[in-house]
Amino acid sequence: MATIKDIANQLGVSVSTVSKGLNGASDISESLRQSVLDTAVELGYTTKQMRGKDRRKLCIFVENMDYENPEEFGYEIILGFRQSASRENYDVTVTPVTPLFQSMEKYDTYMLKNGYVGAFMIGYALQDDWMTQFNTTNIPTILLDNYIKKNPAVGYIGTDSFEGIDDAIVHLMSLGHRRIALINGSRNSMISEQRRQAYIDSMTAHDLPFSEATMPYGYYVADAAKDHVSTLLSMGITAILCCNDLMASGVLTECRLRGRRVPEDVSVIGFDDLPISSKLTPPLTTIRQNRLELGMCGFYALNSLINHVPISRTLLRPQLIVRKSTANAADIPL
Repeated sequence: MATIKDIANQLGVSVSTVSKGLNGASDISESLRQSVLDTAVELGYTTKQMRGKDRRKLCIFVENMDYENPEEFGYEIILGFRQSASRENYDVTVTPVTPLFQSMEKYDTYMLKNGYVGAFMIGYALQDDWMTQFNTTNIPTILLDNYIKKNPAVGYIGTDSFEGIDDAIVHLMSLGHRRIALINGSRNSMISEQRRQAYIDSMTAHDLPFSEATMPYGYYVADAAKDHVSTLLSMGITAILCCNDLMASGVLTECRLRGRRVPEDVSVIGFDDLPISSKLTPPLTTIRQNRLELGMCGFYALNSLINHVPISRTLLRPQLIVRKSTANAADIPL
């Protein structure tokens, strides 16, 4: 368990300053006090007050997503949620789940018997058992990148894929690219379908050629690139847009194996801006999702539902981060 000294070392302040922040002393600034509390949450430190009986309980259910270290996609989402929840006197439990778990436990029953007043669901697939149960639940529930129609107890948060994909394609067009492909994520995923439609809409709006062959499905892992890069390059594609940074890292590897230079021969763009993105060779141009803010937004949306404000869909704006994996289009004949 983390100690006050661990918090002090993380922030570069004294132990006495941390103690003041944890105990609400009036002789430190509000911003420093909040930094102390946020760092305490991140490191897993709790005070008696933070464990008080009057604190309400929330649960984050995680499926198909890594989240235990800062390099992983889910880490900052969960951190942002927990930090925001702590400020409002909620306790948060993070529970990894599997399809088997969902088949054995009914959602409403599990929530009630464990005393949870609301939940944040991340990493869920459309075919999961609980997705059907969300249609009728009365328990305040927020889904990341999934949407339930006509249930005021369930809301959606995410990042605007349509704006992000269009920003990426406009950037590539400014570099002279017209033959642009999209390597998508897995089927049976709402976010995959959104990004596919975003690609179709943007390519159509800018009068760029595309077909089923230029938008293959894969998986949200680096190995997905192996199945598609060779075919896309043989079609004369000069830019490949990937639906996450792991896939894009795989594209960089596959291009090197095939003697294609990035970005001189092929430009590559990812999605998410994971910590690895700036460390790849070359550093990856990508569409940033602010994951800490996604987690914060997840809490604020859930807290709204708990307080009977029927949040439906909330989207954060993406940001195109231009690095060195994109450049002027190569003149590759078809």
